Amino acid sequence: MWSDFTFTLDQISFKIYNSVAELPVLWDTVAQSNVFLQTSYLSVLERSAPVNMECFYIGIFEKSELIGVSLAQYLDLNKLESFGERDKCFKTFIRNFIFKNFASHTLFLGNNMITGQNGYVFSKEIDFECISEILLQSADEITQYFKQKSVKIHLVSFKDFYENCSVELKKYRFKETYEFNTQPNMIFYLDKNWNSAEDYINALSKKYRDQYKRAHKKFDGIVVRNLSFEEVIQYETTIYELYHYVAKNAPFNTFFLAKNHFSTLKGQCGNRFQIFGYFLNDKLVGFHTLLLNDETLETYFLGYDETIQKENMLYLNMLYNMTKYGIENGFKKIIFGRTALEIKSSVGASPVQMSGFIYHNNKLINKFIGKIFKQLEPELHWQQRHPFK
Repeated sequence: MWSDFTFTLDQISFKIYNSVAELPVLWDTVAQSNVFLQTSYLSVLERSAPVNMECFYIGIFEKSELIGVSLAQYLDLNKLESFGERDKCFKTFIRNFIFKNFASHTLFLGNNMITGQNGYVFSKEIDFECISEILLQSADEITQYFKQKSVKIHLVSFKDFYENCSVELKKYRFKETYEFNTQPNMIFYLDKNWNSAEDYINALSKKYRDQYKRAHKKFDGIVVRNLSFEEVIQYETTIYELYHYVAKNAPFNTFFLAKNHFSTLKGQCGNRFQIFGYFLNDKLVGFHTLLLNDETLETYFLGYDETIQKENMLYLNMLYNMTKYGIENGFKKIIFGRTALEIKSSVGASPVQMSGFIYHNNKLINKFIGKIFKQLEPELHWQQRHPFK
């Protein structure tokens, strides 16, 4: 299926795997700084990936020593039930038509399910010329793999790079690839002097302390529980229904999770994956999830009953609870991801711009990819809040 090794620069080579079971023994040692590249999480993707997703795992070697790991994901948008049902406008209709007809087979180098630079990690310093070659050659190899299966990859995207990395990549082969910026990643850098939620609340200005008190008051009567694996199984159907409501009402989606995703993740990752249920009169009305990623707290998927969300300010209270968990458990930062930028900034998160690179395998379309992308990208209007004294 794959050639044993594809060689790049300076005795660096890579090998592509279709299955977690095939991965080298030292994979997790190399991936120890990023939970999203460790086999416990990759096994979850393998066992409960979205129905329109196929994953590939890339081992990077210096001579015969594993020094880096990476992830790629193929998405078949023809299998998608909906691109998102929130925005009903002509521009959205055109965007969906273009994606369906000219970008339905998309390859991501990186993880399309989360926000942040989670596409690769190395156990030693590698220069960006080599990284750019590995990423682009990996994309070529996987594109050829699908070509042999009579599937034409339309769009190739390299996802989520912080500015220092994108600047370096553009010095090499990525200078020929269109760079794009979408909504920023909302990151909350926690004050090292905060030891409790009270420290955080005291740091808020009066306006945002009042917001916290108002949300907390609206939250009265709702009980939050950290769900065990058995409870995740017990409430799995409701958890998925709550998730699916939020997901399908997002402005744009390229996948929907499998129904067993959360129980599989809890079973595989144990305490590194936390799922909190929100109960009103013993009925599950919402949940949020967290992944513990070294010194970083990663927010994952959530869901809620819309009527309860409005009445009880459920989403805002979830953000406060995530913040409390981060502080009390000694995390340095919380990755809140994209979407809902203004409300996340009102809690304390700041926007961090991230870049991606993209090309189309049709040379004519690729020539105009920048103009096309700008037309499809929704306009972003929001006001950053500054909640602290």
